[in-house]
Amino acid sequence: MIRPVAVIGAGPYGLSTAAHLRARGIPVRVFGDPMVSWRDHMPEGMLLKSTPAASRIDCPQPGHSLADYCDAAGIRPLVTDVDLIPVETFLAYGEWFQQKLVPDLERVRVVSVDRAAGGFAVGLEPGEPFTARAVVVATGLSGLAYLPRELAAAAPGGPAPAGPLSHSSQHHDLGRFAGKELIVVGAGQSALETAALAAEAGARVRVVARGRGRVAFGAPPWKQPRLRPESPFGRAWTLWALSNYPHPYRFLPATVRHHLVRRVLGPLGAWWLRERFESSVQVQDVERIVGAEARDGGPVLTVRTHAGRTERLTADHVIAATGYRVDLAAMGFLGHGLRTRLAVSRGTPRLGPGYVSSVPGLYFTGLPAAASYGPVMRFVCGTEFASPRLAAHLAAAHG
Repeated sequence: MIRPVAVIGAGPYGLSTAAHLRARGIPVRVFGDPMVSWRDHMPEGMLLKSTPAASRIDCPQPGHSLADYCDAAGIRPLVTDVDLIPVETFLAYGEWFQQKLVPDLERVRVVSVDRAAGGFAVGLEPGEPFTARAVVVATGLSGLAYLPRELAAAAPGGPAPAGPLSHSSQHHDLGRFAGKELIVVGAGQSALETAALAAEAGARVRVVARGRGRVAFGAPPWKQPRLRPESPFGRAWTLWALSNYPHPYRFLPATVRHHLVRRVLGPLGAWWLRERFESSVQVQDVERIVGAEARDGGPVLTVRTHAGRTERLTADHVIAATGYRVDLAAMGFLGHGLRTRLAVSRGTPRLGPGYVSSVPGLYFTGLPAAASYGPVMRFVCGTEFASPRLAAHLAAAHG
């Protein structure tokens, strides 16, 4: 009996990888809740920052692009750089992709992965354990929400929507803040759009951004330089290189790789959000956030201003739109023996060719691969590079 490959995760990267493996005739078992991060951890009414061309889940068979989904669903085509994609449309696209290409998805949780004779022992809840010849970790943002240390004291039990402080990933319906004073910490698209959506839902919102002039918005497509190459993220030589040639990225020094993952395509609002944001949200630039605490059930932020003063900011609630950090320690399903054998760099797996880790047969794709293959792995369009190469390597090594 040929042992299957286990793909853990059913977001864009997991579904794309499974489609490529199956096209090669490789038996696959895929585990997870399809598009769960997009369904449960993105705010209602959100629009994708990426263009339609950068929002296609890659697969080897034609007929499964976002445009194909729009045609099949009988909705307005989304094809140009000025077509905005509602999160609900992208979620429906991912579920349609799953039904077409991964119809036997198993909606169970993987609770353990350990080395075993002939591969990996995979434990399920519920379900019988089995042995996989290879494992692909494609768990997306699950468990990777990042809360800076200076904010953590305001949520000693962890961030929670019902507490004084939460993470932006914990909110789907921002209408709960109607009539409330809300502080959003951050300067990226998640912070700025969360703030705008909450204000439109009736909240009084202030964005606290660390560093002078940190709230900025990208240029619309018609104002971008025409003499620079086009990429899924805009016209720039750096973006073009990182999008089209992630191959050599893993050979850069570790400090450079991690810096680029954080800074390239970093905090910047979408061009279409500027007017909505500036008409409804206040911004307070601070030098840094010194600390946070919960007082009388409400949050208090202590900040240092650019003039060197210390101020205390109060609100009914604080949302930390502070992004995500890859940390293998958060992937509790990986057995201790596996984690101790994995080569890591600042908590992220160090990957070789074909997205394989230092443990033969164990692969990582999506956000956990960004430190090895660049910031394009933070976006859906990264599936076009990652999935066929991962599938080809796995087929050659374990076929």
